[in-house]
Amino acid sequence: MAPGQSIEQVYTVPAEGYVLDYDLKLNGLGNAVTNDNIRFFWEDKMRQYENDLSNNRRAATINYLTADENFQNLTEGESNQETTVEEPVQWFTVKHKYFLSGFVAKNAPLTKASFKTLVDPTDSSVVKTAIADVSLSMADVKAGKGQYKLFYGPNDFQLLGSVAPEFDRNVYLGYSVLKPINKYFFVPVFNFLEKYITNYGLLIIALVVFVKLILTPLTYKSYVSMAKMRVLQPELNEMKERVGDDMAKQQAEQMKLYQEVGVSPLSGCVPVLATMPILFALFMLFPNLIELRQKSFLWASDLSTYDAFIKFPTIPFVGSHLSLFTVLMTASSIAYAYYNNQTTPTQPGPVNMKALSYVFPLMFMFVLNSYPAGLTFYYFVSNVVTITQQQLIRRFVDEDKIKAVLDENRRKNAAGQGKKPGGFQALLQRQLAAADEARKQAEEAQRKAKSKK
Repeated sequence: MAPGQSIEQVYTVPAEGYVLDYDLKLNGLGNAVTNDNIRFFWEDKMRQYENDLSNNRRAATINYLTADENFQNLTEGESNQETTVEEPVQWFTVKHKYFLSGFVAKNAPLTKASFKTLVDPTDSSVVKTAIADVSLSMADVKAGKGQYKLFYGPNDFQLLGSVAPEFDRNVYLGYSVLKPINKYFFVPVFNFLEKYITNYGLLIIALVVFVKLILTPLTYKSYVSMAKMRVLQPELNEMKERVGDDMAKQQAEQMKLYQEVGVSPLSGCVPVLATMPILFALFMLFPNLIELRQKSFLWASDLSTYDAFIKFPTIPFVGSHLSLFTVLMTASSIAYAYYNNQTTPTQPGPVNMKALSYVFPLMFMFVLNSYPAGLTFYYFVSNVVTITQQQLIRRFVDEDKIKAVLDENRRKNAAGQGKKPGGFQALLQRQLAAADEARKQAEEAQRKAKSKK
């Protein structure tokens, strides 16, 4: 280079935080270089720092945000991935399971972006090799606007929002339906509890109790609905003996009884279904909470990964370990199913739901055996609190009073004073009535055909 010509790279390290400012300047080179954009090549051999290599490989990827704020990423998994992005890119990150390294354009976006992740199954010290090949705007650099950000830090939702637009999406909070639950409820509540509870096992217990208190009205409503079913069980048994094994007749007679006493068959299902998004939201959140990383509780040395209480040679569908928190979760789920089955009447139908309530916990034990101990511990505590909560509610529910109310509803309906069913219950009744009418017509046709013979 001639005197007075230089390429200047300036790194500004802040007093705190994880963002470095990076300025690229051309001094005295404005007329000496072409207008071709500058190639920027980034290669990162992601080291293996967690205990589950397979899980880390599935989580490691490259995320990026296009100029029109469309968040994208390479497909997560344990195979090689590659893509060429046609649109300009505002930023990209190399995402480990719990840490990020990223590059952000402050001015003109990056162009001609190509990303790939490579997996070497023979090298257990490297999770993946991430490669980003992008172009920096030469016009920006010549104009003194070659300004960028480098981020090196934890993949912590609370820290990322101020780095760049949509940068906090590097923390996966679940599908679009579940994400608001995590973003606006669980993450703020978790961070609030962190201020007062330093033991994360106790924090999870507090989180369970807090959620259960909020859901108490739904739990109470569900229990009352089951109590109504128990009160009606003798009549349902009598009806079953009267109509036999004809499922259509059973369902029609059952709906007729529900209408007489003013009971909705959905009243017990809706509260239970309302809690399902919470369970699924946590299922998405806990594996991505860096707050649990290397936090111990009881025998678990790290709540962000499984607690390998027992290790053994690899078994298909099980793995090479058994998580004690997962076993406790399964045992508590079976205990809750047993308790629930004792207080819930058997519903007519081709599927024995009571038997399935014991099968599902065993299936989920194998699924969740390699999930974070914090998640399975939450589910375990949740089951224990739910059983306790229902035992307490039981003390306040008088089934004799419920029976008196149902009898009064029956009397009013018989006198034409009752409230007509609406919504789904009315639709279901019409469908069952139509099915019953079709059945009667079929029986009549068969009877006439036999009489002709």
